[in-house]
Amino acid sequence: MRELSASASATQISVHAAAKINLFLNVTGRREDGYHELDSLVGFTAIGDRLTVDACEKITFSIDGPFGQGLPLNDDNLVLAAAWLLAEEAGYQGGAAITLQKNLPVSSGIGGGSADAAATLQALNRLWGVGVSREMLATIGLRLGADVPVCLRSKTARMSGIGEIIRPMEPLPPLGVLLVNPGAAVSTPQVFKARKGSFSSPVDGSIPRDGKGLCEFLALQQNDLEVPAIELVPEIATVLQTLSGLEGCRLSRLSGSGATCFGLFDDEAAAAAARDAVSASHTDWWTQATHFLD
Repeated sequence: MRELSASASATQISVHAAAKINLFLNVTGRREDGYHELDSLVGFTAIGDRLTVDACEKITFSIDGPFGQGLPLNDDNLVLAAAWLLAEEAGYQGGAAITLQKNLPVSSGIGGGSADAAATLQALNRLWGVGVSREMLATIGLRLGADVPVCLRSKTARMSGIGEIIRPMEPLPPLGVLLVNPGAAVSTPQVFKARKGSFSSPVDGSIPRDGKGLCEFLALQQNDLEVPAIELVPEIATVLQTLSGLEGCRLSRLSGSGATCFGLFDDEAAAAAARDAVSASHTDWWTQATHFLD
């Protein structure tokens, strides 16, 4: 379950907005309204943003953290959009002081904005005591973005449809995860627009629960957005090549529409050693060693 913490007076609630990793991602079709349908296995990591809400008479919003500079403080930010939507749906007239600690790169393919919106819905639902159901929160979340419903769970899942069909999966094995971003923001709509060729079929077969078997299974899959993302941001190919050449890396792949890539290792210690090697040779890249939640 998503991590929640509250002060003794219950006037402050803090939520971990976990980074989302697309372990594979197949684009299976396109609907008449323009939305693409997907089949994706997603996991969530201990690395993420942090969303804190305090009791307040009106809604206020502030951002800090290493990637907070330059983010909009208006309704273009999914955090504020989520707050207004929840207040509207619940008929709530009060406010909240919302603070986002932005630890994840922006527009980086690991669900940062969607996770922040999901954390906002969950935190305010509790702070305000409005009792909106999990199903309704997911419905509200889907209006904000296709990844928001799965981010509300922050547990390993299989996503399909445009993101609204979520099938819970067994926890992922205790693999180490290395996240690397070359310092580039990628527009998801532009990546989908650049995608060429036919649509893929959903992935068949059961997903192994052991680390070795999972990595072998994932090696047979792909991310259908990887090729168009590399066309837009060629540095992604350099990151993937670097990851695949690291000692102990079992799999390297782009997450979502990028530009963040991930490498899977036997454990977090191996991922941390690989992070140190990458950071030493690419000082301008964002690198984080972590593990899957669950």
